[in-house]
Amino acid sequence: MFYEMEGLRPKIAESAFVSPGATIIGNVTIGEECYVGPGAILRCESKINGIIMDDYSVVEDGVLVHVDARVGQCYIGKHATVGHGAIVHCKHLGNYASVGMGAILSLFSEIGEYSVVAEGAVVKKFQIIPPRVVVGGAPAKILRKLEDRDIASWKYANGFYVELGARCRAPGALRAVSREECK
Repeated sequence: MFYEMEGLRPKIAESAFVSPGATIIGNVTIGEECYVGPGAILRCESKINGIIMDDYSVVEDGVLVHVDARVGQCYIGKHATVGHGAIVHCKHLGNYASVGMGAILSLFSEIGEYSVVAEGAVVKKFQIIPPRVVVGGAPAKILRKLEDRDIASWKYANGFYVELGARCRAPGALRAVSREECK
């Protein structure tokens, strides 16, 4: 569902897929070929910058992305992927960055390009994660430098969801069915 809030209306590219079960509220921009999964919530009541999902970015099922007037912006970079159930309040998620399932990116945090935030990790308020590292733990600490295998794995995952979005946009591919049809 899409909601305008206090005159702030979402802007969604024609080629983006937003699940019918997702909720998009206020100052949210979703770029080309993006994927927003079922149960995801993107909400921004700030008039300053808002939530920006750049092209080919992925927000999986059950993710919460929120920006208020204090933060003013949450930029999700090109080809970035946010895993199931993550909570995102960050200021910046770099291009090709990946956030594991259930991770938390707190207020004003910044994640560098190609960095990986492990499942369940907690990136603290104002914490800055440099480019091309893998972080994990609570609070998040650098575990190692990013390897080529990591990049290949996350590019595959991102591409899977971008392609899934294209399949879901195809006429007749995704349709509501009645309870009777589910026997």
